Amino acid sequence: MLARLQIKNIALIDSADIQFDGRLNVLSGETGSGKSVILDSINFVLGSKADKGMIRYGESEASVRAEFEVAPDSPAAKAVASFDIECDGQIIISRRYNTDGRGSIKLNGNAVTASMLKAVTSKLVDVHGQSEHFFLLSEGNQLKVIDGLCGESEEAIKRQLAGLLSEKKSILNEISLLGGDEQERARQLDLLDYQIKEIQAADIKVGEYDELKTKRNLINNTEKILSALSGAADIFNADGGCTDLISAAQRQIATVSDLSSEYEKIYNRLESLYAEAEDIAQSVVDLVDEVSFDENEAQYVEERLELLRSLMKKYGSDEESVLAYLEEAIRRYDNLVNSAEELEKLNKRLCELNDEIFDSCCKLSAVRRECAENLSGNVVEQLKSLNIPDAQFVVEFAPFDRSNANLNSSNGSDDIRFMFSANKGEPLKPLNKVISGGEMSRFMLAIKTQLKGINGISTYIFDEIDAGISGMTARTVAQKFIDISRDTQIIAVSHLPQVCAASHTQFLIYKTEEGSKTVTRVKRLTDEQKLDEIVRLTGNVKSDAAREHAKQLIEQFNK
Repeated sequence: MLARLQIKNIALIDSADIQFDGRLNVLSGETGSGKSVILDSINFVLGSKADKGMIRYGESEASVRAEFEVAPDSPAAKAVASFDIECDGQIIISRRYNTDGRGSIKLNGNAVTASMLKAVTSKLVDVHGQSEHFFLLSEGNQLKVIDGLCGESEEAIKRQLAGLLSEKKSILNEISLLGGDEQERARQLDLLDYQIKEIQAADIKVGEYDELKTKRNLINNTEKILSALSGAADIFNADGGCTDLISAAQRQIATVSDLSSEYEKIYNRLESLYAEAEDIAQSVVDLVDEVSFDENEAQYVEERLELLRSLMKKYGSDEESVLAYLEEAIRRYDNLVNSAEELEKLNKRLCELNDEIFDSCCKLSAVRRECAENLSGNVVEQLKSLNIPDAQFVVEFAPFDRSNANLNSSNGSDDIRFMFSANKGEPLKPLNKVISGGEMSRFMLAIKTQLKGINGISTYIFDEIDAGISGMTARTVAQKFIDISRDTQIIAVSHLPQVCAASHTQFLIYKTEEGSKTVTRVKRLTDEQKLDEIVRLTGNVKSDAAREHAKQLIEQFNK
């Protein structure tokens, strides 16, 4: 239930703090007093689209905070927990929006997105007004209504259906691994055969790609390499070159090497250096002789690299990955070649499963049809008491057979829609195509009386659902509100004195001038003030007789 609502800077409301009762809460007031602002604030905190026009004039930011009390195992609490947010029986939502178009949403102190918020609030509150979308108008939701009425008999069939579908999924996966049907299996064999032959023909060696890249780099730099080696060889071997100079230095030191051990060491080092220089010079010459440009080899390297790149693009990032793919492809090919017998067994079981699933769908549909028939009769009776004496309502089931049944859904194969007619002689048509706002209000009350607590919603909000209703119908509407509020909190905007008389908590919405500004205020009425409000709504002047009549209205709902 919505326990508390705090509003700041929404339209004419500068500040409001409303604490609701767990049963029937009624908001009343003069036209234009700001009752719709309360509902706009609730819609805002529930996740509806924000609009800068809702921010109070002269202010830069609007905010709403809502506190809900829920059962720990309720759908809303589970939705909160699914986002890894703690929920100990209380859900607190705070939402802000400023004139720059920026805002924030927090759920139990954690920042969340609008879609996350709606995932929770859709299980908390059902808002219905003359122009509001209603749960039951969506044909996608109508089957949920029927399912909620069916109870354990339906759940048992659904559990059986879920088990069959799980086995079917497993078998389909096995069939897929074995190549599927004959046509798919032949296609996979052809593909694997091509891939195996392509990789085997390449005769890949691990490390070959890097070796080829190194060789290509050398080929591409042949001229540069030859120039460098030739230059180095000239430096060593030319007249007066490096080796000649080292030899000359050695001869000079030889003349004094016997005069000192230090000179002898220098001589020995020069001797070693000369030997090393000669060796280097010869190595450079040998490398020069080895350098050559072979156009055929260059072409081979490029083509080989391109082949390896193509294979690695298709089968793996390196040679090892491509070879591993080859090994797996060979294994899969062998399995497919030998899978014909196993496929026959699996396909036979798949056919059996589809027959069993169809049978479960038929059983599920039979249970639903029985519940739908009971619902239709009860709703028509409720509508008659709500002054739609010629109402017709049936749940239409689209026929299905083995050829067109949905055999892949745990929800069965039923496709339904609510069909409605309010007037004698008029044919039944889809509910969302023919029902008017006033009729929808009463139809919804008839449905809600039957479905209390089914969809997990803990709060119903009604915006002037009683428009155009008076007399005995008004009393019936008020009684319906009381019946629903025994299990589900109701917050209703109403002009009917009967509905206000039935309320457990009454709020007055009124405008007042404070300073130079008009503001909307919300006041929780005492029992005496509630009597005065009922007198106002009946259109009577304040008198003892009018107050006595108001008391009688209240007493008739307290019996």
